[in-house]
Amino acid sequence: MAVSESVRGDTSESAGTGAAHEGILRRQSARESAARTYARALPIVPVRARGLTIEGADGSRYLDCLSGAGTLALGHNHPVVLEAIRKVLDSGAPLHVLDLATPVKDAFITELFRTLPPGLADNARVQFCGPAGTDAVEAAFKLVRAATGRTGILAFSGAYHGMTAGALEASGGAYDVRVARLPYPQDYRCPFGVGGQHGAELAARWTESVLDDPKSGVRHPAGMILEPVQGEGGVIPAPDEWMRRMRQITADRSIPLIADEVQTGVGRTGSFWAVEHSGVTPDVMVLSKAIGGSLPLAVIVYRDDLDAWQPGAHAGTFRGNQLAMAAGMATLAYVRENRLAERAADLGTRMLDQLRGLAAEFDCIGDVRGRGLMIGVEVVEPEAEPLRERERERERLAGLAGEGGVLADPDWRGGVSDLAVPGDSAGPGRPRGAGVEVGGPVSPGSARPAGGRPTGVTPADRAAGAAAAAMQSSQDHHPRPVAPELAVAIQRECLRRGLIVELGGRHSSVVRLLPPLTISDEQATAVLDRLADAVAAVSRNHPGHDRLRRPQPGQQRRADRAQSTNRADRAGRGDHADRADEAG
Repeated sequence: MAVSESVRGDTSESAGTGAAHEGILRRQSARESAARTYARALPIVPVRARGLTIEGADGSRYLDCLSGAGTLALGHNHPVVLEAIRKVLDSGAPLHVLDLATPVKDAFITELFRTLPPGLADNARVQFCGPAGTDAVEAAFKLVRAATGRTGILAFSGAYHGMTAGALEASGGAYDVRVARLPYPQDYRCPFGVGGQHGAELAARWTESVLDDPKSGVRHPAGMILEPVQGEGGVIPAPDEWMRRMRQITADRSIPLIADEVQTGVGRTGSFWAVEHSGVTPDVMVLSKAIGGSLPLAVIVYRDDLDAWQPGAHAGTFRGNQLAMAAGMATLAYVRENRLAERAADLGTRMLDQLRGLAAEFDCIGDVRGRGLMIGVEVVEPEAEPLRERERERERLAGLAGEGGVLADPDWRGGVSDLAVPGDSAGPGRPRGAGVEVGGPVSPGSARPAGGRPTGVTPADRAAGAAAAAMQSSQDHHPRPVAPELAVAIQRECLRRGLIVELGGRHSSVVRLLPPLTISDEQATAVLDRLADAVAAVSRNHPGHDRLRRPQPGQQRRADRAQSTNRADRAGRGDHADRADEAG
């Protein structure tokens, strides 16, 4: 792997360390399972880390926006976490206690309950599970099945809940399972092709239909599990209103609602728990990753009336990890006391805005989305082919209009409404039939001849309106094909520039940013600059590079700026970011 001088230490000093680095990687490849994942895309050997920064065995330094897949809320080796661990080690307290009560455990539970959403903390129970989030998911399924006497689980397309058998059944790529799969709303690749409130409403109605139709093939389930933001599914935030609908649908039918907050919790999305954005109080919360302060810990928190387990119904040898509880308590308290969730919301909004500016410059970026410091950039094929498809659709619709037909699209309330042109103020709640055609709005009572045309509107008007509407519809609901190869190339270029990012999404075509909540403004700028440089490099080097960039009249192109930037300037920027991290 080539690493640029901007992030590598002195060349003479790195000769020996480089050999050790390569040797470790070779032995890993020879000894470890073929199932390893991150090590394939990130061939580095970390030896030191603090905050946002990792240093490799070869002397290279990196800004880490993977953060242990969201585990490191405070970054690497935060002082309050290290102090909490040292305190336990120096006290002589036992490190392994199964599920016995200890002062460390008591302090952790007290701090955890202090952060819980209103309506849950006052009547909650907590179950300590095995060390990973997937075990907590298994525990949640066992809990609701025991409490309801039912067996089925409702889950959502694109979900990821873990790698054990039951958790995999509820995840998006599973087959031959006992789980009913429901549509998860999203704008860019809406399963119904409409996006926005319409798409979310259709997803909610589909869920109601599945539950209420006696011939749907889905029995009354034991529970519903959802992620407030689908992480591995492509960083897709659930609309707040849809979350409230899922809460109402499940409550009305006595179905426990399980919120998987393994990756979204502890301030990551701009609220301490992601369900708080919608005001929803779930019946069960699945928690792991950041709650252990970088060490293995997983729990479920649930309403006490669901506590129908018999003693020993769910156990685990390592459910009493004292070091993880100490580190977790310190992390939870630090995030709460320093209002890091609010900080994540503010900085995340600014980063998303800047990334959308990058998307406006490069055609290989199809969508930018996220919540707080859980950010995704979807990489797509260049726009040339979809533009031709839009032209064909425009011509087809114009032809229909020229033949005198009235173009209509589905009214998702069950009827048909006229196709609106961009700028139409009429929305989902407009009167049925009160559409807009070129020449002005058509009121519900407008006279229409037998052919269905409003009087005074020419075929040319209709053709122009159809073309504009087709263009808008195509832009909104016909995303370009995913480009996983380009995403891999961007990830590789990021690594060469000293930036660690993850890929996710259905086709591994979403570049994910999961920086620690302690990231500074200066570090965030360095992260976005390195990502932008990586996208520009892929744009220059890709065979179809002319299609990857949108023309920006009157602006100096980023690639031109990158080519003219002195390596020393870039190195200084990276070192400056590292110094800022050390200062924090």
